[in-house]
Amino acid sequence: MKALLPVYCRPLGYVVLLVALFIPFILVMQGMVTDRNLLFYKECTKLLMMAGCLLIIFAFSKHESRETVQIRNSAVRNAIFLTFLFVFGGMLWRVMQGDVINVDTSSFLTFLVFNVLCLEFGLKKALVERFFKR
Repeated sequence: MKALLPVYCRPLGYVVLLVALFIPFILVMQGMVTDRNLLFYKECTKLLMMAGCLLIIFAFSKHESRETVQIRNSAVRNAIFLTFLFVFGGMLWRVMQGDVINVDTSSFLTFLVFNVLCLEFGLKKALVERFFKR
């Protein structure tokens, strides 16, 4: 999978994730979140997190090479596998608890987060391997 976005989108993605993480707490402290708009803020936060993860995944890295493309591909493969395990585990847990009301709606966000984690781990691992090969 080739990158589509310029290099500066990668740190921008982390900024978007950071904003999406802290904005709900700031809004609650200011009293802007009520029972009527809680779902709206929850979904907007999830959408911001998805956008941040996509910016990170699809941005070029500083030293883009064939190895980076292979790492990005393996990160997607690993994220699909981990997301499947996570969603399946949640489904089993809800069946064991007899919970018929709650449904997991954040599977895509979970996939994107796993993808970013696998990508970052792969890139750092390759950097360390290159460093110690010299």
